[in-house]
Amino acid sequence: MRSISTSKAPAAIGPYSQGIVVNNLFYSSGQIPLTAEGSMVSGSVQDQTHQVFQNLKAVLDEAGASLETVVKATVFIKDMGDFGAINEVYGEYFDTHKPARSCVEVARLPKDALVEIEVIALVK
Repeated sequence: MRSISTSKAPAAIGPYSQGIVVNNLFYSSGQIPLTAEGSMVSGSVQDQTHQVFQNLKAVLDEAGASLETVVKATVFIKDMGDFGAINEVYGEYFDTHKPARSCVEVARLPKDALVEIEVIALVK
């Protein structure tokens, strides 16, 4: 088991790692729209979703994986009314490769984020 940590994504804000590699699978912690410096992205749910994907790409890269090797994504959203906007951005990152996905509405996310995404990916 190998813990993943990169300065290209926000540091964990609790007692957890950005992700873990076990055998040939990478399990990310949920990524919210914090910059690598730890500032919350303000603006639309689309802006926040783009930042989440930048964070995911950074931890995937550090783990030796990529968006193309993601097998499962879980999307947590604050308002199911934002599903279409989030889905549009999601489709920009998962265009031809479409991993399995779950999406759930939650009462609240850390730092009052509008979206959080975690992934499981194959390590190259």
